[in-house]
Amino acid sequence: MNLAKTLGLVKPNPKKGNCIILNYEKLERRMALLESGTVNEYSVEREGDVNIVGGIFKGTVKNIEQGLKAMFVDIGLDKNAFLHFWDALPAALDGSMEEVSRSSKKQKKPKLRAQDIPKIYPKGSEIIIQVSKGGIGNKGPRVTTNISLAGRYLVLTPYSEQFGISKKIESPAERKRLRKIIQKLDLPEGMGLIFRTGAQRQNAKHFIRDLAMLLDQWNQVEDLKQSKKSPACLYSEPNMLERSAQRLLTDDIDSIFCDDEATVDQIKSIVGKISRRAKSKVHYHPTKDNIFEEIGIHKQIEGVFSRQVWLPCGGYIVIDETEALISIDINTGRNKGDKNNNEKTILQTNLESAVEIAHQLKLRNIGGLVVIDFIDMRSRRDQLAVYKAIKDELKKDRAKTQVLQISRLGLMEMTRQRLNESLQDTLYDPCPYCHGKGKVKNLMSMSVEIQRDIHTLINRNEGQWGDVIIVINSEILNRFKNEDSALLGELERQHTGRLIFRSAPHLQREQYSILDAKTEQPIDVHRSLRKK
Repeated sequence: MNLAKTLGLVKPNPKKGNCIILNYEKLERRMALLESGTVNEYSVEREGDVNIVGGIFKGTVKNIEQGLKAMFVDIGLDKNAFLHFWDALPAALDGSMEEVSRSSKKQKKPKLRAQDIPKIYPKGSEIIIQVSKGGIGNKGPRVTTNISLAGRYLVLTPYSEQFGISKKIESPAERKRLRKIIQKLDLPEGMGLIFRTGAQRQNAKHFIRDLAMLLDQWNQVEDLKQSKKSPACLYSEPNMLERSAQRLLTDDIDSIFCDDEATVDQIKSIVGKISRRAKSKVHYHPTKDNIFEEIGIHKQIEGVFSRQVWLPCGGYIVIDETEALISIDINTGRNKGDKNNNEKTILQTNLESAVEIAHQLKLRNIGGLVVIDFIDMRSRRDQLAVYKAIKDELKKDRAKTQVLQISRLGLMEMTRQRLNESLQDTLYDPCPYCHGKGKVKNLMSMSVEIQRDIHTLINRNEGQWGDVIIVINSEILNRFKNEDSALLGELERQHTGRLIFRSAPHLQREQYSILDAKTEQPIDVHRSLRKK
């Protein structure tokens, strides 16, 4: 069977192993990462979309805000990029990396401080930056001067002389081997290098080839830096097709399935230059229907946009996204569990919630501050078990996360790195009716509000207005004709003119206008009061 599979006589199963599923259409491209049939990552790329995260730009400092300790940089986008002074200082390796010293002598450079940044980059000066976080909502992108280029096994840092190895490589022997290789790699002066997790157990020749590609990329950036005027994009991160091909070149992906033959040929062309073996993992999956529907993952994708997510035990979690934070609530739901052991039922629900929350954060691409309201647990041991469960699951997430233990209030606080808008913000617009509140005023509330404005107009403007037209939603008009007809009749008797009500089907419930019957021009009741 293994020989037959190697020869391509056995058709691979997309529901087994780790697979990338690509759906290519004219206006939209979708990618789902399946692990044993379960969708663990999902992303959408649409025609005209530009991914600026990771992009390198030549910009111009437009404004310096000493109060914010930041500057705004024009990089050619609608909104200026935000550069905090701290992001303009040489960055130390983060906690996920072990620093490695090279035997070559380093010249000691004067240590920069945050207050030195405005002198180095005064207003109007040019600056080379990299986008670390995309624009979210009304905010522009966040950028840094700490440039890095990621390859298959290595990360090149052109402006930093630091060398490091990912701490996810746990074998002491392997780390020792990689330290020796770092000493031997030929790197231009002033540059640094980081070994990624995928570097473990790889031959040194792969690193030499990877480094050569990264240096070639950087040389292209340097050439564009000299030839292009600010603002200009010097480097862009690969699109979905190229990213999928790069993922295939790692050992954790078994195969790629795509429903577009031309795309399959492109992916094979990209990976074939580096690995013939990887080329055989790319498969064309012809289908009359959608490939997501054919494989049976469409329902999983639809669940990404649901506010409520059910758990295997019968409990459920509720996810609410706001601009500032994400709140997650856990409920036992239909999980009746052991009637004689309520604590066991609660622990089971919380443990399943911890696993599902880590999965949903990655699947929905949501980040920032996350507050999780677990069901109260009396036992400290149970609380630690839930904390360990979510920590273990978050290790599988490529985004950086930080988790605190459950507080006395039963809340767990965590942060997840947010590079782009969430999947929900990418695919949905706020409702023009409720403006994202999810609720609208009921009929009685609107009736009270409109009558209040009419009453204000009558009493405060001393007969200035004659006949008045009130244009309202049809639902409100029905209420006025029935429940509130007596009240409106009394209002009209207090007025010198007539109150004329008109229905406008296009108006939403909360929309209405009061017009002067002679000119049919809107009357701003509250503005007229302010003038007085």
